[in-house]
Amino acid sequence: MSAKFKSFITDLLSQIDIQIGGSRPWDIQVHDDRLYNRVMTQGSLGLGEAYMDGWWDAGAVDQFLYRVLTGQLQSKIKFDFALAFLAIKGILLNPQRLNVREVGEKHYDIGNDLYKRMLDPRMIYSCGYWRDAETLEEAQEAKLDLICRKIGLKEGMRILDIGSGWGGLLKFAAERYGVSGVGITVSKEQMALANDIRGNLPIETRLMDYMELDGHFDRIVSVGMFEHVGFKNYNSYFSKVHDLLPDDGLFLLHSIGGSLTRSSGEPWLEKYIFPNGMLPSPRQVTGAVEGKLIMEDWHNFGADYDRTLMVWHERFEAAWPELKDRYGERFYRMWRYYLLMCAAAFRARWVHLWQIVYSKDGLKGGYVSIR
Repeated sequence: MSAKFKSFITDLLSQIDIQIGGSRPWDIQVHDDRLYNRVMTQGSLGLGEAYMDGWWDAGAVDQFLYRVLTGQLQSKIKFDFALAFLAIKGILLNPQRLNVREVGEKHYDIGNDLYKRMLDPRMIYSCGYWRDAETLEEAQEAKLDLICRKIGLKEGMRILDIGSGWGGLLKFAAERYGVSGVGITVSKEQMALANDIRGNLPIETRLMDYMELDGHFDRIVSVGMFEHVGFKNYNSYFSKVHDLLPDDGLFLLHSIGGSLTRSSGEPWLEKYIFPNGMLPSPRQVTGAVEGKLIMEDWHNFGADYDRTLMVWHERFEAAWPELKDRYGERFYRMWRYYLLMCAAAFRARWVHLWQIVYSKDGLKGGYVSIR
């Protein structure tokens, strides 16, 4: 069967100008012929695990995966068992609420040393805004300022950051706009570092689940956290935001999104990078928010994530000699596959980056879109 699978995959790859054993950056080098059977029976999960195991390489993994995605090769694999299992799991269960801190423990807590070397000095782990930026630092500062301007931050306001990471947005907003604020995260490492570097600013980061929140905040933001909520919980998520906002409040949701409605995430990413992660679709978002908040603005700059991820990858590669003794070779191949796989997906416009601004009852006179 493996010979038949090899012939089938070789033919598929040739249709999108990928050669097995070729010399171009996007050509694939196969080191173990078991790869073909693994891909045919396990789909994208098998492809990613085979890379981790050293069964194949490419000079530019992102370019190889970009061609695979734009060539729609995944549709030629008739049945993806791993994807089907996740879809059924997402429908029958509510995995995001079974262990709300799992993604914090397995992803965000793996080591601040890794993230410090890969990210910008503010440790912003989300898409930069590259319209007028030349460096990662400039792109992240531009993104933070864009968020603050979109929600009309003014001195003296109190803000809430749902999924606040290492506190970079809160610190930026307090320094530049004179606000106070609270951030929440499910990562112990993020909370500890965020509180350690806040100085005397009137901000704090708490280790807690978003459903435990109460009180009122003038403005609410959520950057790169909604991908962990799960479609079954979108209604309760937006209801919570509604309850936390005053009548004249604004909420900005910054989230990766997908074009198609699904009940689960991508199998390899779900297993190795973001447990129980899934991308919302426009239909899922608008359906869940209906009757709770008014959508004032929807901005898609997902193409900027490709550039952000490639810079992260470059910095990760440069820092690897300092990190390898702690993390090991298999982690290295896993992490670089994660970064390059995601870059390819954004480059192919398979996935997007949305910033959506909501008001509670609709702004009187309308909202002026800010770019």
